[in-house]
Amino acid sequence: MKFGDFLFPESSDPRRDGAIIDDALAEARLCDELGMDAIWLAEHHFDGNCAYVDPLTFAAALAVATKRTELGFAVLQTSLYHPIRLAEQLSLLDHLSKGRLILGLGRGTFFNIYEYQGYGIDADEAQARFEEAEEILRKAWTSESFEHQGKFWNIRAPSLRPRPYTKPHPEIYRATSSEGSLRECGRQGRPILLNPQSNATTRQRVDMYRQGMREGGFGEEEIAHNVGKIWVWRSIYVAPTDAAAESVGRPAFTAMIEHRKLMRDQVERDQGIKLSPHLAPGPLGFLCGSAATVAAELAELAAIGIGGALMQFRLGAMPYETAAASIELFMREVAPQFRADREAAE
Repeated sequence: MKFGDFLFPESSDPRRDGAIIDDALAEARLCDELGMDAIWLAEHHFDGNCAYVDPLTFAAALAVATKRTELGFAVLQTSLYHPIRLAEQLSLLDHLSKGRLILGLGRGTFFNIYEYQGYGIDADEAQARFEEAEEILRKAWTSESFEHQGKFWNIRAPSLRPRPYTKPHPEIYRATSSEGSLRECGRQGRPILLNPQSNATTRQRVDMYRQGMREGGFGEEEIAHNVGKIWVWRSIYVAPTDAAAESVGRPAFTAMIEHRKLMRDQVERDQGIKLSPHLAPGPLGFLCGSAATVAAELAELAAIGIGGALMQFRLGAMPYETAAASIELFMREVAPQFRADREAAE
């Protein structure tokens, strides 16, 4: 199983945004030096829950600041972008990183209505915009020139420059959670990203994806290959003992979950609007403990057959130094156990 650091840095004070962004860059460099397999970027706007806000711009900085680690998006809020501009930006990033991109796309947030309001987009159009934008991305990357007549965009485009570094283009992952989307991605044979849940729920969702692939006519070898590409999101804090981890990590995780609700709760009070409250993330998918405890939890995930754990080490307002110590302990005492298994399997 591979491991990725999910850079999702909270900044509760606008005056601290720059410092938090600097910390995120330092965390990425640390992970690259320690041999983390991937660095993942989020995208959220206006609320301070993701300090760097624009993952494309930040990924360009990481592409030149790191040397080995893959760079993933979990996920780009695709409905907020003009698809041709996005195709150009991603092609450039593909070149800057020399093919290290993991391209996770999604429609946009399911629960922060103010992100759509701030961009002047109807949240009810988000899924349709996403589907059309992805169609245009693929055309832009694989056609010499093309025309597109759609609901949201009418395009007559010459050949895109630069063409992607990865041929024909970076593989596109989809963030999924509902039973319907899991099975449909399976039927199409599309790689997926899974949001935070318990290990038991993760197993159920992977089984739905497997069933979808069977319905799509894929064989068991192809199914195992695709399941081996799945990345699952977990928050994490590792300390020398379980007690030490609980005393620091649990309060930081709880405070982070509460902070992420602040603006959406304010919008509900001010406007009487709350977007998909049943989909808002809660206190799930948290790994907290000693290296042995965390390794045991991850072993359950590995047994499902998934490819990677996408882990948020810096929890909310946690100081950078505290998160860095957790990362270093993880890479020293947890990751080698799974890398030995992976090398043996290969």
